Amino acid sequence: MTAILEERPVATRPASASTAAAQTVAALPSEFLSFRLGAEEYGIDILRVQEIRSYEQPTRIANAPACIKGVVNLRGVIVPVVDLRLKLGCETAEYNDFTVVIVLNVRGRVVGAVVDSVSDVLALGAESIKPAPELSSAVDAQYILGIGCVKNGEQERMLILSDIESLMSSEEMGLMDDALH
Repeated sequence: MTAILEERPVATRPASASTAAAQTVAALPSEFLSFRLGAEEYGIDILRVQEIRSYEQPTRIANAPACIKGVVNLRGVIVPVVDLRLKLGCETAEYNDFTVVIVLNVRGRVVGAVVDSVSDVLALGAESIKPAPELSSAVDAQYILGIGCVKNGEQERMLILSDIESLMSSEEMGLMDDALH
């Protein structure tokens, strides 16, 4: 990324936290695939996306966490399918014609992520990405890279930029080998 983010201290954070946040934002990808989970819009690094497929009922795996819906056969590759709506605590997970599976390549593994719908690919410069908010320890914000602000005429929409690699690699998901960390 060639954009340079000006470092400005934030009144509620120490200068070192502001500097770290600015460096984190500057290191983010520049293109994101936007998708919806309930009423919220999220973005993930487009370079992690292999393909987008319509939702098909996966084969259930016994004793898997509730968010892991099962596996599908994708041209000879058995792919675990994670419902991000369940993983991220959305109120409902309704399967309809708009429900899709984003096939991801994370740490050399192919994983499917079920989402409500896919919107578009957005190019965001460093000036359009704000650092993730500091939240209390009761809120799990470890998978949030930042907040993308996209202007569309007079309206502005916000995307929650997710660290899909960390999310899919998390220990409770059990999808990645420890050797790959």
